[in-house]
Amino acid sequence: MPTIVALDLPGGPAFVEALQRVWDAGDVAFPVDQRLPTPLRTALLDDFGVGAIVDRTGQRVGRRGGAAESVDPPPVESDDALVVATSGSTGRAKGVVLTHDAVRASAEATSRRLAVTHDDHWLACLPLSHVGGLSVVTRALHSGTRLTVHPSFDASAVERAGATLVSLVATALRRIDPALFRRIVLGGAHPPADLPPNVSTTYGMTETGSGVVYDGVPLDGVEVRIVDGEIHVRGPMLLRRYLHTADVFDAEGWFATGDLGDVADGLLTVHGRRGDLIITGGENVWPEPVERVLATHPGIADVGIVGTPDPEWGELVTAVLVPIDATRPVGLDEVRDWVKASLPAVCAPRRVVYRSELPRSTLGKLIRSELDPVAQ
Repeated sequence: MPTIVALDLPGGPAFVEALQRVWDAGDVAFPVDQRLPTPLRTALLDDFGVGAIVDRTGQRVGRRGGAAESVDPPPVESDDALVVATSGSTGRAKGVVLTHDAVRASAEATSRRLAVTHDDHWLACLPLSHVGGLSVVTRALHSGTRLTVHPSFDASAVERAGATLVSLVATALRRIDPALFRRIVLGGAHPPADLPPNVSTTYGMTETGSGVVYDGVPLDGVEVRIVDGEIHVRGPMLLRRYLHTADVFDAEGWFATGDLGDVADGLLTVHGRRGDLIITGGENVWPEPVERVLATHPGIADVGIVGTPDPEWGELVTAVLVPIDATRPVGLDEVRDWVKASLPAVCAPRRVVYRSELPRSTLGKLIRSELDPVAQ
């Protein structure tokens, strides 16, 4: 039976070599988030039944003790390649099991869409504990493309890397010259309005092994349907199972993403998570379009939109803002006018609260469940 081996080391050549050794041994790799505090890291290793660890020295050490000895062996099989943790921002992190066939299918489909050749050069500079960063490494390994891996995002290092392909999030994109790359794959948080022509926006998640929809169009082999407003996907690059949950597909092999969206003229539009929808005065308001508009305001450094309970309206559209100048924050009237210039009036926030920063994942994605909309 394969062993789940934690790769507890930063991004770089040593990580890539350790990943290849784990695969060569017939085991399953689990990249560990290097920012996790020790108690959370230990709990995650226990929960996932990790049997060995490759640490910063590059040595593989067997792991004993804790919950790993008292639980049933994790349900991994000989064709499994990776266990990747979901963010767990709303509860227990899930272990997503991806097979070698799924990893290969993702690498081949994305490489075809991006017209990757052996003259290309991938740069991985996002966290390797997340599928957005890890998939750069795995697709480069499968395609034989030149690969550079950085331990973290550094704008100057990115621009000096000499790569032609890179995967970024919106925050990182704003800090580099995009013209240095032939193609940029953008995931994570919602994209800026003024996208450079060489940027492809993607839709995907850990369970889909990276982006499966590029610029609204599914990759080859990927099917998308809408069921009661929810996005369902099917394709060869999806997870085999969760470590602790076997039943993840319906009888026809469709995976329900939990995201809402629609398809028009063959293009997928993603509205957001089912629980993010704000219903105010009987009208539906999606947070992301409002956030995109307010992100263009010169006085706003960051923004999150949530609904807060209200006896008259049901919910109020509430803007949680990080002002550029905390001594002169943008007021409610100006926020409303800015939104109403681009969106229907119902989308304009009726409350504004101010914060010094907003909760975001390591990929820059807003953790909406952790926003604090209580007025100061």
